[in-house]
Amino acid sequence: IEAAITKRTKAIMPIHLYGQASDMDPIISLSNKYNLTIIEDCCQSHNAQYKGTTLPVTETGAFSFYPGKNLGAFGDAGALVTDNKSVYEKVLRLRNDGSVEKYVHTMFGYKSRMDNIQAAILSVKLPYLPEWSEKRRHWAALYSLLLSDVTEVKIPKEMPYSYHVYHLYVIECERRDKLKAYLKKHGVDTVIHYPIPIHLQTPYREQGYKPGMFPVTEKRAKSILSLPIFPELTEEDVRSVCRTIRSFYS
Repeated sequence: IEAAITKRTKAIMPIHLYGQASDMDPIISLSNKYNLTIIEDCCQSHNAQYKGTTLPVTETGAFSFYPGKNLGAFGDAGALVTDNKSVYEKVLRLRNDGSVEKYVHTMFGYKSRMDNIQAAILSVKLPYLPEWSEKRRHWAALYSLLLSDVTEVKIPKEMPYSYHVYHLYVIECERRDKLKAYLKKHGVDTVIHYPIPIHLQTPYREQGYKPGMFPVTEKRAKSILSLPIFPELTEEDVRSVCRTIRSFYS
């Protein structure tokens, strides 16, 4: 991160990817050193923790409530949380065409108001989130146990500072595309999150980004595979997926 900071840098946006917290202490130190704002992307990490603190650990974080998230609405929805009063007041205006008083607009804004029906659904589901998180963690632990000795598969590493909520259970594997097809043939749906790195998407290529600029990302994009994980899984579901993976590599 420090190597990428320039005079134009305004903020650091750590992404708590797949349900696991980024290592925030070094990031906070950098933000203090260079006087940068931190905006935490918590969109895959509802109820996740960093060193015992529920995300976000700094003053501002963003959440997605897309239906597939750990806490999902019935349609598109999201929220921003902040301890910064000026950010709070500005976002209130931005989300509502620059207005906090009906028919009075003080700035240009957007139509980014969450529908009441989405808020109602989320309010009903929210109390179940801790239980659902524990179930995800349970199934993730079973996956890791059953796949730990498959040499062609690298299982996720849960960091000691993190309470991982496993929005996704992502393995790195040899012959990824053939494994994916084999699992599909045997009734197991998997997903690649994400097949094309951001910097290789057309809009970013047009900004001058090229293959080789982010080699770790490019390497991972060719080997990652997301296995089924959700609270309603059963032990037999997980064991069946693992048996199929072992069968492919045997």
